[in-house]
Amino acid sequence: MKRILIATFLTCMLGSQAMAQYATNVITGADQISDWAPSLKNSRVALLVNQTATIGNTHLVDSLLKLKIKVQKIFSPEHGFRGNADAGEKVGNATDPGTGLPIVSLYGAHRKATKADLQDVDVIIFDIQDVGARFYTYISSLQEIMESAAENKKQVLILDRPNPNGDYVDGPILDTAFKSFVGMQPIPIVHGMTIGEYARMLNGEGWLQKRMKANIRIISCKNYTHHTFYALPIAPSPNIPNMKAVNLYTSLCFFEGTNISLGRGTDKPFQIYGAPSLPNTGFSFTPRSTPGAKNPPLKDSLCYGEDLSHAPEATPSLGRKIQLKWLLSAYKNYPDKSKFFIPFFNKLAGNAILMQQIKDGMSEEAIRKTWEPGLEKFKRIRAKYLLYAE
Repeated sequence: MKRILIATFLTCMLGSQAMAQYATNVITGADQISDWAPSLKNSRVALLVNQTATIGNTHLVDSLLKLKIKVQKIFSPEHGFRGNADAGEKVGNATDPGTGLPIVSLYGAHRKATKADLQDVDVIIFDIQDVGARFYTYISSLQEIMESAAENKKQVLILDRPNPNGDYVDGPILDTAFKSFVGMQPIPIVHGMTIGEYARMLNGEGWLQKRMKANIRIISCKNYTHHTFYALPIAPSPNIPNMKAVNLYTSLCFFEGTNISLGRGTDKPFQIYGAPSLPNTGFSFTPRSTPGAKNPPLKDSLCYGEDLSHAPEATPSLGRKIQLKWLLSAYKNYPDKSKFFIPFFNKLAGNAILMQQIKDGMSEEAIRKTWEPGLEKFKRIRAKYLLYAE
């Protein structure tokens, strides 16, 4: 049987020195295939997956086909089935060359699986590695496949995976007036939940369309808690190539809503930031067209800024939080402040307040204090849906 080809540049195994910091005994939901696959013997199956849906070095689709499970089709999220499309790039339907299975893109105009998509399907498997940020769109894809399943009376089998940013909860709560695909529910930027836990919240809080409830079955991880330091074996998307980027993403993604580059089109995306008009402090870079960043912000422009790729990172045991200092510093040093923000910033922040707070010169400490009431309320809601110890 031909194996599904995974884009090799996405694989990001950490070196032995870094790996020593991370737990190695976590068993993901997919890894427990002998426990859940037999229940699919008489079912027609679709999978919403990307390159992260693996068991060891084998893609989940290949594992199921080897077991003679009747796989009907593959649904793909943002970045596509192989995870190599640009952020926001519209990916069309295709046929997987390795298996001949149809791939139905659920990113772009056709975001929700339709009745026609699901007419030959009994069970939908969701297995995508998340990074635990509200604006990382895989949780939006989760919500929409749960809504499609509820509308069409299909089961969703969720193969849970650890959240590498699951040890903390932080950031402003989304104001639903700013609802978009990068933020669909009133949760903070860092929600501290796995995909399985978040699915329980979507059902339990009545957040699905028309307050529907999806028929979900979750295969929980073993040997995992919210303070397990877990290294992702495969990059979850083209511009998050390593664990440094995973950990900085929750803070640096704000720059997506500004005229600052955060390193797309370089070898350090989400680990550096800069712009041509920032002061020259000795560090510079030039974004170029690269796989996964064909037309990056400030392409071919010499940018001055800061390299965070070697900055020490807080571990779960020491406590972590969103860092606003880089955003505040960039705004302070940007010459024409009227051109610093772009409208997308408010969608990322989930409100219009944060932009105004920055313009008003509020300190990071003062801004963070305004988040506290919303975070305390969210944590009480979140506690009802946790599957793993804090």
